[in-house]
Amino acid sequence: MMESLIIRPFHPADQDRVSAIFIEWNRHIANPDNAAAFDAHIERVMDEEILRIPDYYQHTLGSGFWVADLSGAVVGMAGIERLNEAEAEVRRMYVDTDYRRRGIGVRLLSHLEDFCIEEGYRRILLSTSEVQEAALMLYKAQGYQLVREEVAEEQSNRTIGGGIKRFHFEKDLPAGD
Repeated sequence: MMESLIIRPFHPADQDRVSAIFIEWNRHIANPDNAAAFDAHIERVMDEEILRIPDYYQHTLGSGFWVADLSGAVVGMAGIERLNEAEAEVRRMYVDTDYRRRGIGVRLLSHLEDFCIEEGYRRILLSTSEVQEAALMLYKAQGYQLVREEVAEEQSNRTIGGGIKRFHFEKDLPAGD
């Protein structure tokens, strides 16, 4: 594991880097057939979430947003959104394409799980799409159970729509102290 990697709360100074990771990663997974849908999704999520991280995540009780900081460089990000008193959802978990396969995603996910346990959540949920094969493997390897699949036709801040298959996972959490 990288000793110089820390998971820390998002700061406004991280905004440009977080925005770049989000945009680059979504353009990376788009193909020519759905590039326009991805661009529309990027614009929507930037407006509704990414450019409003403090309001969307950090000022909401039981939610949060963190970055993976490798020797002073932001190389990953992830959020937790409170759904209800017992459940939270992993949101916007991305690792810069140049830093993938180094355990950063595992560290981010572990941090999110620890936060959720401390907050008293009993279950953590997440979803990903068929175009994010590495994420699918990561979640399964970390003990997340597939609970349903859907074909997302409509665009929202959670999916690009356009017939992309989405996978919904959950994991029960141990009780905190």
